[in-house]
Amino acid sequence: MRVEHTGAGAARSPAPWPLYELDLAEARRTGPHPLPFRQFVLKTHSRCNLACTYCYIYESPDRSWRERPARVPDATMRRTAARIAEHVRAHRLSSVRVDLHGGEPLLGGAAPLLRYTAHVREALPDHCAVSFVVQTNGTLLTPDALAALAGAGIRVGLSLDGGTAAHNRRRVDHAGRPGWPAAARAARLLRDHPGSYAGILCTIDLTSDPGEVLDGLTALRPPALDLLLPHANWSSPPPGVAPDDPRTLTLPHRRPTPYGDWLAEVFDLWWDKDRPAVPVRLFAEIIALLLGLPSSTESVGLSPAATVVVDTDGAIEQVDSLKTAYPYAPATGLDVHRNTFDEALEHPGIVARQLGRGALPAACLDCPLVAVCGAGNYAHRYVAHSGFQHPTVYCADMTRLIRHIAGRLRAEIASASP
Repeated sequence: MRVEHTGAGAARSPAPWPLYELDLAEARRTGPHPLPFRQFVLKTHSRCNLACTYCYIYESPDRSWRERPARVPDATMRRTAARIAEHVRAHRLSSVRVDLHGGEPLLGGAAPLLRYTAHVREALPDHCAVSFVVQTNGTLLTPDALAALAGAGIRVGLSLDGGTAAHNRRRVDHAGRPGWPAAARAARLLRDHPGSYAGILCTIDLTSDPGEVLDGLTALRPPALDLLLPHANWSSPPPGVAPDDPRTLTLPHRRPTPYGDWLAEVFDLWWDKDRPAVPVRLFAEIIALLLGLPSSTESVGLSPAATVVVDTDGAIEQVDSLKTAYPYAPATGLDVHRNTFDEALEHPGIVARQLGRGALPAACLDCPLVAVCGAGNYAHRYVAHSGFQHPTVYCADMTRLIRHIAGRLRAEIASASP
């Protein structure tokens, strides 16, 4: 496995900042104290039964999934559980979250998920509470599998592109057959078992009508909904956004804002009608930040990242969204068999994602929205052969959305004042 994070050669690196140009000693001297990991994303299967056209794992520049075992071995499960417990004890953590991911984690059935969670529970000290969520495309979720997961205290999150077949036309299997019929069955199954329903993740498609997407998803009665911007960056811009160089950007923006417009329309529909029934995480986070509260996601705000990934071979990695930047971008060169999670806290990429304002370019620091936007998702800041010290490629869109939400919030407060 390849990893670049020490030594000379910044000119050859796809990401000089932070791999070479971030002064780790200075960051530790003047920056925040390292924040221990509280969310552990554990890969249970490295393959998927769907071939979504926009997948940030299988359609990205990074192809390291080909090098991983398809299924996580039991020995790796046990070693990962021991490393999590070690981290919990070292930092006296009272709670952690474990997300079971893939690929498609249900490709091996429910049994491996039950074993993994059992190993983690057995290893953790009594003072630490743990919550488990499996994130699935839903096509393999059956009543028996859901019953087994529920019995083990594992909630289920669905990944969809909307609440109708038309919205999910890009989610097909390897033969081109639609994944929606099976996913819809899973959504109905979870709707009838709300205690096991973690929510829905939905990647935005500009070609879908915002109102139809919101109506379709809320009809599935998820306890929460998260709208995700497609993972993209300045060197590989998202659909509907023209290539540009963030180093030439001037404020205020004059770029089109297709994603900001789409999200603003959804926000208005949600704010005026649906918000009491289905929380939308992105909107709730922006509102909280506008009111001066901290964020709990890397998508917005300046809160330090506290998430780490363990792949099926035991590799300790950064978040999967970095796979859209360049090959091996999430790699740390560490694994649970030889290394602790505290060692991962010293990797330049993880240090950078915990620096807050210290990781931002001057253009962001001078922006009045910096505390809310936080330069956006770290993976969306990438520029080839420069790195991640740039605004998000969705900078103009985030400006549009945040100002729109601030305006609606201001009007709501004014109308409630005596």
